[in-house]
Amino acid sequence: MRVTFWGVRGSIPCPGKDTVRYGGNTACVALQLEKPRRLIVIDAGSGIRELGNALMQRRENEPSGCIEADIFLTHTHWDHIMGFPFFSPIYLPTTRLKIHGPLTYEEESLKDILSTQWTYRHFPIRHEELGSRVEYRELKEDRYDLGDGLHLTTKYLNHPLLCLGYRFEKKGKVFCTAFDTEPFYNLFITDPNDPDYDPVMAAEGQEAADRENQRMEAFVQDADLLIYDTQYTREEYEHNRRGWGHSPMEQAIETARRNRVKQLALFHHDIQRSDRQMDRLTRTYCRRDAEGTRIFFAREGMQVDL
Repeated sequence: MRVTFWGVRGSIPCPGKDTVRYGGNTACVALQLEKPRRLIVIDAGSGIRELGNALMQRRENEPSGCIEADIFLTHTHWDHIMGFPFFSPIYLPTTRLKIHGPLTYEEESLKDILSTQWTYRHFPIRHEELGSRVEYRELKEDRYDLGDGLHLTTKYLNHPLLCLGYRFEKKGKVFCTAFDTEPFYNLFITDPNDPDYDPVMAAEGQEAADRENQRMEAFVQDADLLIYDTQYTREEYEHNRRGWGHSPMEQAIETARRNRVKQLALFHHDIQRSDRQMDRLTRTYCRRDAEGTRIFFAREGMQVDL
């Protein structure tokens, strides 16, 4: 397995002189498998444009000229799908794409949601005019056999929109993603002095939060590489970011250490963080601990072999 980071930011692209080294494109990660060759893409943020350009260049050396990929969307917030209309292979008749994403139980299907990008209201090409053959597959929290000895486990994350974490396993290697999530917490009033406090509801809320946090830890356990949403520091998160659907760095690191994760990529960087600020955070957080977990901030163009 080879993992390549094509986009590592959250919220909106932030190109410029202050984001050159870590990158300014939004979420897109590629997983390349060999024997048989297979391309899996997680999310279609603005980073997928450069991935598409690279695939177009490689296509010239392929006998068939065909581009095939499985694209797994964690959710359909704008920063995770905005690159699709600029993904060049999607306009070629020789391209075959399977787009997977969470079943949200809304009236619109995954295809309906994504195809709105290709309407004259937003873009000069309509979805019906795409040259490629595209299949849409909606996923729930479950375990899936993807063929070629590759297995996928999905996990619902804690985000304002239904969002999936992905755990890919093949031949004993585990690659896991937890984009756009924060710790599960009690949604009910826990202060006994509050007039609306209900001890039964408070206890049930805490039990539910604890259960989901435990399931999350089991989901990432023993991963060879875990990519985790760490948009905030703990101080920022506790100050006024709780409930926004993103995790503090310290919590991700603690989770990885407890669960024997070999490599932890800190991901979904805040758009306000400059390269210089990221360097300072690297000196603070990115030290190999006693258990051997390698911790690093993801950068565009970075590759990790498993």
